[in-house]
Amino acid sequence: MPNAVIRQMLERRSIRSFSGAPVSDKDLQIILSAAQQAPTSVNGEQISLIVTRDKDTIRKIAAIAGGQPQVANAEVFITIVIDFNRTAHAVAMAGETQLIDHSAEGLIVGAVDAGIMLQALQMAAGSLGYGTTAIGGIRNNPQALIELFGLPPRTFPLVGTTLGVPDPDKLPRIKPRVPLASFALNERYDEDKVIAGICDYDLTLRQWWDAQGQFDMPSYIKGTAGYYKADYFPTVGAALQSQGFALADIKD
Repeated sequence: MPNAVIRQMLERRSIRSFSGAPVSDKDLQIILSAAQQAPTSVNGEQISLIVTRDKDTIRKIAAIAGGQPQVANAEVFITIVIDFNRTAHAVAMAGETQLIDHSAEGLIVGAVDAGIMLQALQMAAGSLGYGTTAIGGIRNNPQALIELFGLPPRTFPLVGTTLGVPDPDKLPRIKPRVPLASFALNERYDEDKVIAGICDYDLTLRQWWDAQGQFDMPSYIKGTAGYYKADYFPTVGAALQSQGFALADIKD
């Protein structure tokens, strides 16, 4: 029998409908404190959170993210920010000049740490009975979010999460995933298994949507192609550059 943590992970789902019940200050502080224990590369602490409870501001975030009602209806919105501004100050205090934010490695470090933080926030929230959904749509207009939050150079709002009490009458079913054998590959990458898994999952996801009467939702293959045939957030690169980020390989 799985323990409570494993059970929570196996039953994870994105919550897009909230009851309107409040998130208590005490619970929010517990969630933030628990998430802060997540690891960061070299213990650099290059992540900051912008915690938004003001409903007008949340609606502005929803508009920036492309008009998402699941954001507008959240009780709390947490934006996960790559923060090499903090580390730049620490490096300067040591009498050195920070370069990592100008490198490809630096951007990867920030993205990895942001992903870890997202998972930590959502796990902590779920353990207290709250619902969440990851929102990458804030990158639809990152410059607007940078201005809304007054983010300094060397920072970037990478992803966010909603937070609220789920509406018990609108709980989504747990979405299936690609077959485990095509996801957890033993010893070496196996392209044949990956391709077979795509075909299996395309059928599985189609059946999952149909079982809920959502016949207009795309299958895995069509849905993925719909997004990945183009750069669907085409201002991210310019916003990164304006914040001082680059993709160089810096050598001594």
